[in-house]
Amino acid sequence: PRPQHPRDAMGQSVATGSVGGPGAPLPLLPLLLALALLAPRGSAGGSCPPRCVCASNILSCSQAVLSSVPAPLPRFTAVLDLSHNNVSRLRADWAPGRLAHLHALLLSHNGLSFVSTEAFAHVPHLRHLDLSSNRLRALEENLFSDLAELEVLLLYNNEISAVDRTAFDNLSRLRKLYLGQNRIARFPLELLRDGSRLPQLALLDLSANRLRSLPVGELQALPAWLRDRLYLHGNPLACDCPLFQLVARGRRRRLSAVVDFQEELRCSLPTAPAPVGILALAGRQPLNCSEAREAVLEAHLGDTVTLSCDTRLRGVRSQHWVTPGGERVLEEGGNGSAALLANGSLQLRALRPEDAGTYACWVAGPLLNETLYVELLVHNFTLHGPHDTLNTAYTTLVGCILSVVLVLIYLYLTPCRCCCCRGADKPPAPRDDSINSSVLSATPNHAAAVPREPCRSRSASATGSGQNGRFKVGGTPQPPPRHGPKAQRKVSDPDSVSSVFSDTPIVV
Repeated sequence: PRPQHPRDAMGQSVATGSVGGPGAPLPLLPLLLALALLAPRGSAGGSCPPRCVCASNILSCSQAVLSSVPAPLPRFTAVLDLSHNNVSRLRADWAPGRLAHLHALLLSHNGLSFVSTEAFAHVPHLRHLDLSSNRLRALEENLFSDLAELEVLLLYNNEISAVDRTAFDNLSRLRKLYLGQNRIARFPLELLRDGSRLPQLALLDLSANRLRSLPVGELQALPAWLRDRLYLHGNPLACDCPLFQLVARGRRRRLSAVVDFQEELRCSLPTAPAPVGILALAGRQPLNCSEAREAVLEAHLGDTVTLSCDTRLRGVRSQHWVTPGGERVLEEGGNGSAALLANGSLQLRALRPEDAGTYACWVAGPLLNETLYVELLVHNFTLHGPHDTLNTAYTTLVGCILSVVLVLIYLYLTPCRCCCCRGADKPPAPRDDSINSSVLSATPNHAAAVPREPCRSRSASATGSGQNGRFKVGGTPQPPPRHGPKAQRKVSDPDSVSSVFSDTPIVV
């Protein structure tokens, strides 16, 4: 019996294998032969090429030991199967005439190593192109730019190591791109960043390549409906905590690319002899990774923030937001500080403390519904940005004011000597202009000022005090203070301005 060939990416047998449901497979070759006998030959559209089978607008030349594309090709051909042959080069003239009806071209298992950049100029309405299981090594500049209506592109199981960022230009309708089992060390993920290059792409298979690192931030910024079908398993990735958090979040969201291939999502640790599971990095040394909280946004009072409704669903019919207070935001523009944007995001202006909490986005899709939660944290101040300068200046100003206040307290509010010496004051030392009263001496050079009511001191012999009020051993009485002009010198007033800046120490 003739061997069956794998089905195409859309789950349909295209002129290969068998037809019918899973329970009743039917051999396709006899059926095609029967239809070919009934098909008109020699018509204006062209006859069926040798070693091929024609059935209506289907042309099957699989396993026909062909080294080039057969000619002539009927112009009404819609499906052309050239798989399992020896067509190693696809030149620009492989189709002499314009095949306006061709929408599926199968060239897998041919050993194809060269494809001209003008090879698809004659098939502008192609929607399905299978170049898998060949020997392609690079995707050249503008290779598929003539296929503006292409929806499915199969390039898996090749030897591709270089991908030009312009190779997929003008593919605005491409939905599925299979690049697994190649030698790609870097894929230009910037093609997916803003959604303008491949706006309809819903599946990207980069599994079993040579990717060692991933731009986790860029991947996390991709819409969830694309991350749901972004296959990265089977790559020699280096372990780190951002990679773990990306995969762990995909598991929480039940993304197909993570749930279906958990065992194959592995990475390499410097201390491990073999790759380990990415999800097994939780709490494992030396990284000791922990899962990041789901959809947590931090902001500050007065800021304007936008909450994204990161849904996996395509073709959303309706959606609305529910605030922490239970208020529903349904219409674009909203009311108050909350406004619903055209892309489904919720914008909050002039944040207040009561805006903090958990917001819910309710999404209704064609087949199922989804609810997403975003937790908003509102801080009273920030420790970075322009507020940092303000906080530093304010702190410096307060410090200066406190310093001045303390100096004034020390200078003006220190109690005078006579206020605390009543009943225990010592007699003033005699005025002496000797060397003992030098300005370099720590001993005051003049008697203490006498306030409104002079202090009555005890006898020197009773207190045992000596010169300058110091205690003198033996209690030898001192002679009374001198009388005369020197003793009559006016002492400084501690409340005057001059006393504040004098060298007389203030005794507490």
